[in-house]
Formats: sequence, structure tokens, C-alpha cells
Amino acid sequence: MSPMSSVALHKYPRALGLAFMVVLATMSTFSASLGSEERPYLATAVKAARWIKAAAINSQKGLSWPAVPPDASTVQTNLYSGTPGIVLFLLEMHRATGDPQYLNDAQQGADFLLASLPSQQQAGFYSGLSGVAYVIAETAKLSGKPEYREGFQVCLKQLRDLAVRAGKGIEWGPVTDLIDGSAGIGLFLLYAADELNDPALLQLAAQAGDRLLEKALKEAGGLKWAMSPDFPRLMPNFSHGTAGVAYFLASLYQKTQKKEYLDGAVAGAKYLLSVAKTDGDGCLIFHNEPDGRDLYYLGWCHGPTGTARLFYLLNEITGDKTWMDWVKRSAKSLLESGIPEKQTPGFWNNVSVCCGSAGVADFFFNVYKLTGDKIYLDFCLRITKDLLSKATEEKGNLKWIQAEHRVRPEFLQAQTGLMQGAAGIGLWLLNLDGYYQKRKPGFVFPDSPFGR
Repeated sequence: MSPMSSVALHKYPRALGLAFMVVLATMSTFSASLGSEERPYLATAVKAARWIKAAAINSQKGLSWPAVPPDASTVQTNLYSGTPGIVLFLLEMHRATGDPQYLNDAQQGADFLLASLPSQQQAGFYSGLSGVAYVIAETAKLSGKPEYREGFQVCLKQLRDLAVRAGKGIEWGPVTDLIDGSAGIGLFLLYAADELNDPALLQLAAQAGDRLLEKALKEAGGLKWAMSPDFPRLMPNFSHGTAGVAYFLASLYQKTQKKEYLDGAVAGAKYLLSVAKTDGDGCLIFHNEPDGRDLYYLGWCHGPTGTARLFYLLNEITGDKTWMDWVKRSAKSLLESGIPEKQTPGFWNNVSVCCGSAGVADFFFNVYKLTGDKIYLDFCLRITKDLLSKATEEKGNLKWIQAEHRVRPEFLQAQTGLMQGAAGIGLWLLNLDGYYQKRKPGFVFPDSPFGR
């Protein structure tokens, strides 16, 4: 959960056949309702896309989508819950189906984002300009249209203008984290530097890394980062804390080979392991200090699903297989948690990428691809089956009604967006369908080490 955010089978590998057919058999009723037993994941994504499309708002600026239909006041331009995430989903729907209407709708969504640029004053990746720029760049790559390439350059200029000198580097305000702050913006800059082969963008990312190293707090022989000096809780995991900052520093080391960034990333991981709950060879890291040391989330935002990304990236960079052991220990904690059937204080009525089932399933799928161990595939498909069972049909289309916030379990909504809604769930299902169809994803998020 992100409390601070303003925010399939046609041909498949023989080794996967038995596992998938077992799950498919349990889904027979659901598949029949979709009208496709060959590619149920794609069929579900199509119905989710239709529900999103039905909510679209057409204006002179282009297409936008309310985060919570039909409330037009919930239209947002952040990647976390707004129009940018829907554009990414539509781009991937076009790649999966070849239907030009998906690409047309995605372009109209990108037009709306271009029109929003003058009002973008927040630079964050999931909360502001960096995420918008990423989506415009991906639209440019698939469409080939010059207006999106030019719009990408406009975004980069704005991002430079929003940066301020601080200490030995730069920042875009006091926030350090991956959602709103310098870590997420820095990851986007690494992506942009690669896309444009622009060393100046790499230097800008390095300056953000320099400032983050300055802001580190020493503890337990390692380093940790507060999300912001004004926020009373320190959250160590991926979305708002040390794991996300260390992930950026490790990524920065990959591009610059400057040892201080790797040292900072390893020190961040060392701190995380010093506070980890490792009972039974698992790995769980508490939600926050000082008052959330007994609360363990399981999702991308504050749990092992996200934080294990840092461990895997360090495994890739250093060649030290101990880091991969920590990925597996993170997965073991999830395997033994009792989810999806059992809800816990850190895994509630939520099926999203950020806090719930879609993010967990994606993590296990990636661990399966890395290890070849069928236990991870089986769990991935079990989580996905549960996710599919929780869809709600509306006029022949599909949505997911859930509680975004753990502390407000009674506040149920069906959202359209990436991290808490149907677009993110649809992207996960397209990823799974694509694996069985031998179709690679069209893009890899800057904060993911998988599929690079």
C-alpha cells in the first residue's frame, strides 16, 4: 500500500503444461463465462480493457479516464492511479491483439498527457512528471509519431528545470523514495539516458545519487533512508524507503561503475537484513518504525514482493549468490503465509499490483523463470486463479472491487489505473498470456530488474 501517494494458453512449454492444465481445470466455469478456454488470461484482459474503455472521457485534449468511474473528478495524470497507467495497458493490448483501436486510444491518452504538461509541478515517477514522460516515450516508440518524441524532450526539460541544487547533488524536494522522490526520478533518468544515449541525463541521475548518499542515516553497520524529514515514520521497504533508494543506487552503479553507489546499495541491504524477521529461513521486513515493527506487509509496496527486487539486482551485479538466497527466502515467507486464502494484517481485500495479488503473482512468475522451480509457478497460478475469481462482471465487462487502504477495509472501490486497478491487473494477465504465446513484454518498468 502507498499511504503517501496522491496519488492463457495456445502453445506452451511442455514443462509448464501439467501445472497450467490443473489450474485451468479449476477455472472451467470462469473460462466458459469468458468464452475462451484457450487463452483465458487474454480474454480476461480484453474484458478489463472494455470496462476501462467504457469509462473514458473524450475532450479536446484527448482521452482521459477517471481513477474511480464514473466520477470525472477522479481523473489524474500520475502513473500510480491515473491516465498514464491506462495508456501503458492499451499499448500492451495492441501488441497482444494487433487491434489498432487500442493503439489509437493509447495515443489519445498520450495526447491528454501532453496537454497536461504545463501543470505538472510534481516530478515523481509514480506521482508526477517522470511517470508521464516514461509513458509518452513508450507511446513514441510504438507509434513512431514525432509529436510524442518531441513531448518526451519537453518533459525532460521540465524535469531539469524542477531540479534544485542541494548539498553535493540535486533533488526535487525533500522526498527520497521511489514513489514520489529522487530514487524513482533517478531510475527514470537512467531509462531516459539509455533511450537517448545522453550522458547528460546519466550525470543528472548521478547527482541525485550523490544527494541520496548524503541523506543516508547510519544504523546496524549499514544505511537507511527516511522518506522525508517531516514524515514521522520510517518505512524501510520498496515504495517509500531504504529498499527503493538502495535499488536506485545499485542501478546507478550498473551505469557508472562508481563504487560509492554500489557501496551505498549494499549498505542499505545490510541494514534491511539486520532488521529482517528470518524465522524458518524466511525474510520479512516490518512496515515502519517506530510503531509498525510488528506489522508485515506482503506486497510490492511494503513487503517482500518489492524488496526482493533489491536482493536480485545485487545478485546480478555482484555475482554473489547469497543475494539470490534472500530472494528465495522472501518468496518462502509468502509461500508459508497462507495467502491468498488467508487474509493477514499485511494482505487484505486487495488484488492490485501495489498491495495485493497481481504484484505477488508477478513476483513468483519472475522467480520461477529465474530458477525453473515449479513450486513458484504453481503458487503464481494459484494466486492468479484467486484474482480471477474476485472479478465483478458489469455489462459483460470485468472490474475488481477492493479496499485500497488496509486501515479502511470498508471503503471499497473499483479503480481503472495501474497500481490499484484494472489496468495493472490487465498488464499482469497480458504478461502471463505472452509467456505462453512466446511474446515478450513491450516494456520493462525502470524499477524492475526482471526482463532487462
